[in-house]
Amino acid sequence: MISKDENALDKLIHSLKQLPGVGEKTATRLAYFILREAESFSTHLAQSIVEARQKLQTCSSCCNFSENSTCFICSNLERTEETICVVEQPSDISALERSRQFKGKYHVLHGVLSPLDGIHEESLKIKELLTRIERGNVREVILATNPTVEGDTTALYIARLIKYNNVRVSRIAYGIPVGSEIEYLDGATLGKALQNRVSL
Repeated sequence: MISKDENALDKLIHSLKQLPGVGEKTATRLAYFILREAESFSTHLAQSIVEARQKLQTCSSCCNFSENSTCFICSNLERTEETICVVEQPSDISALERSRQFKGKYHVLHGVLSPLDGIHEESLKIKELLTRIERGNVREVILATNPTVEGDTTALYIARLIKYNNVRVSRIAYGIPVGSEIEYLDGATLGKALQNRVSL
């Protein structure tokens, strides 16, 4: 909470610290960077934030951020509706799109189940996913949540909800990164690679 005694610099640093992954040192460095730049930089930055908040909404289909009621991926008729890739955050879509391997559509949960943090089913976009599946066009759901305890729990929970709909449920594989060497990998990564081995 910002104190009444804090000056403008302290308030800026405090605000920047609210960003994910930004601690005291990084927030301070960013604050001084902003102050060193021309005033037009900070004005443009502030305007960009306000504009994004005002113009962006969640896609009525996949729940990704979009300026329109339906995002450009969901509007793309060349992409199949039979396969949905479920991700935790909108930023995950950008990462998957860089692979150029997925030709279906997405669904963004906007988080993962984490009861200790007060994040339950109703906090996520799970009901919207079930509604899409119930329309009958979906043949496969790929669960692409992160390989964390919360991500795995969320994937398992969703899988149990949708299996009765005659929809194939799959989980993205985790293992050895392309171009890496086995001797330098940690045990957890190698363990996942062994679990997710495929036949040749």
